[in-house]
Amino acid sequence: MPRIDYQSGNQLQLLHTGEMFFPALLKAIDLATDEIYLETYIFANDQSSQEIEAALGRAASRGVRVYVIVDWIGSGREQSIELQQRLILLGVECRIFNVWFKRGLVRTHRKLCVIDQVIGFIGGINIVDDLLTDHTPPQQLPFARWDFAVELEGSCVATIYKEITAQWLKLGKMPLLNRLLLARDLRRHVVLKNVQGSSAAIVFRDNLRNRFTIQRAYLKALGKARTTAYFANPYFAPGRRLRNGLINAAKRGVDVRLLLGVGEFDLQDLVAQSYYSKLLKYGVKIYEYHRTHMHAKVAVIDQQWTTVGSSNFDGLSLFLNHEANILINDPAISRELEAHLQVGFEQAIEITAETVERQSWIQRLKNRLAYTLYRWVLQLLTFGEYR
Repeated sequence: MPRIDYQSGNQLQLLHTGEMFFPALLKAIDLATDEIYLETYIFANDQSSQEIEAALGRAASRGVRVYVIVDWIGSGREQSIELQQRLILLGVECRIFNVWFKRGLVRTHRKLCVIDQVIGFIGGINIVDDLLTDHTPPQQLPFARWDFAVELEGSCVATIYKEITAQWLKLGKMPLLNRLLLARDLRRHVVLKNVQGSSAAIVFRDNLRNRFTIQRAYLKALGKARTTAYFANPYFAPGRRLRNGLINAAKRGVDVRLLLGVGEFDLQDLVAQSYYSKLLKYGVKIYEYHRTHMHAKVAVIDQQWTTVGSSNFDGLSLFLNHEANILINDPAISRELEAHLQVGFEQAIEITAETVERQSWIQRLKNRLAYTLYRWVLQLLTFGEYR
């Protein structure tokens, strides 16, 4: 299993919601002079995404090489084809990930961008308007989608660039020998020493080289937690090891809090609620966020370790899909993100043991049946790895 290499020399900016993310991305695209790689799960067709689409076209028109990867399911089966056709007319190359499940059930859920090999973006924000759901047809949200990304310059950009260019090559026609050589090259780590800036690492999850890298990063950070461990995640259905990691930290006296997005999918909410009783029993605090669509996949531990990325706490993200997170050792970034999480906790509804005890037997039965169904399906999809 690949080791996690933290590299110094990173200039990082935390971007909260599309209000910060889209202007930063548009500015970087408009300043591009050489090449742009963009990979996303959802590339919608709304005002915000049309602005990104137009900016990519402007870049291509001035001679910048532009490459876009979108997921066939995430962006919509017909919509992704239409997007590809529009981008080609603009001079932008576009490849669609796993059309008709030719590569199995895996999806690319990553949200990555590298511009001129200098500026990178990573996080949980798709190319979709902040005030619209990503369903078809889209519906208006009461407030901007609650999500995060990170803009970065420095040593970690090279790691993202190597991964996203490899993804581009693999989606094209590539001889088997070249694929094996590419896999070998991706195992090589470039670590820069004694460079000023934040210490950070980029971690990926796939079904070949990095099967458990993101989960291992969470478990390692939880195992070292001493005072606080705050998480935000919209789709909560962790495997046994991650559940035990949360519980063990709480049993040591760590203030473990979960800010969970609810209200998007009824089945997902029932599955998440099936975990509440045991987690609460051991002191894990749970908050449900109802104010708007909470899409963030972030964590802060001991005001020192931070992660922002695309990986949910569910079987699809941890055991099946392609994901990407940034891990950061920087107290300033941790304090900034923790301040956002504290606001989220205040805006959310805390779930207590008494809340769970007041549930009707019908509700408890629904939770149990949803969990059983979910576990059964995920065990089939992950060949028994999801527990």
